[in-house]
Amino acid sequence: MPRLVAARYVRDFVIWLRFSDGVEGEVDLAGDLDGPVFESLHDAAYFRSFVLHPELHTIAWPNGADLAPEFLYERIRVPA
Repeated sequence: MPRLVAARYVRDFVIWLRFSDGVEGEVDLAGDLDGPVFESLHDAAYFRSFVLHPELHTIAWPNGADLAPEFLYERIRVPA
């Protein structure tokens, strides 16, 4: 599985991602923030506080929420 090597906020609940194999594009997470750990991510300012976790190789938030890199890789949308 390629590693997530870059991530940046785009808009709303969309994040641009790049993986070590060169695959890059946008992921819209608006419909994927279900459950107690993701509740605070519904606040747009908090959503933007994600970081690229150096050990997990995925995006993570200060409250401990993260998303599996495999999930992000499968959801990537290459901009037209």
